[in-house]
Amino acid sequence: MDNKTEYVPKRAMSIQAHPDDQDFTVAGTLAKWAKAGCDIVSVLITSGDSGSNSIEHDVDYKPRLAQLREDEQLAANKVLGIKQTVFLRYPDGELVATLGLRKDLTRLIRQHKPDVVITGDPSGWFYGNEYINHPDHRAAAEAATYAVFPSAGTRLIFPELLSAGYEPHNVKRLYIHGNEKPDTWVDIRETIDIKIEALKKHVSQGDTHDVDQWMRDWARESGKEKGIEFSESYRVMILQRENEKEAGQDAR
Repeated sequence: MDNKTEYVPKRAMSIQAHPDDQDFTVAGTLAKWAKAGCDIVSVLITSGDSGSNSIEHDVDYKPRLAQLREDEQLAANKVLGIKQTVFLRYPDGELVATLGLRKDLTRLIRQHKPDVVITGDPSGWFYGNEYINHPDHRAAAEAATYAVFPSAGTRLIFPELLSAGYEPHNVKRLYIHGNEKPDTWVDIRETIDIKIEALKKHVSQGDTHDVDQWMRDWARESGKEKGIEFSESYRVMILQRENEKEAGQDAR
């Protein structure tokens, strides 16, 4: 995509597995879109209630941790300019891309009618030789992808949603982060500091004093190929073009 004519949706939905997933990965893009007037809904499938390895914390701590992490995500979203946050409260660490989860996401897409859904890569198992992708990330991405297509736009999939008043909606674009062959780079030079500020709201997840350097290093590496100082990169599925001019831009 030609980054001089970056696409900015009117409505977007971010679907991630855990609190802080969004802020590590796509917060610069979301902050940029929000500044441009995009209405964004942030969907967290779990509340991160397993996100502690402290010997002091046992199973009784999980509800308290879930509330803490939800509060942290709300604070992060406020920094990013996101006004709507949805917590589905599935169990952290046990997420599976079930039909029930896909239906919940389909309902949200039909309800909020985003132009863009932004989520992870369901095919991403390994990154480098040091990180095995969390199974919740893959499950969230798979369910989100299939909620976007075919479920959200197909009238007779989940007919009970029709009965509840949720009419089909066709998402225009699916932004997939974490894909090793990206085709779209979003310049986040103006929002990298906002991204870092949002990420620092997740204080329950450990020491954040080095996060400035991590985020800048990652964003610099992402943008190197395109000569962008700081970027976030995606594989973008263009599911519906609005006009011929847009089609020509995307072909370049």
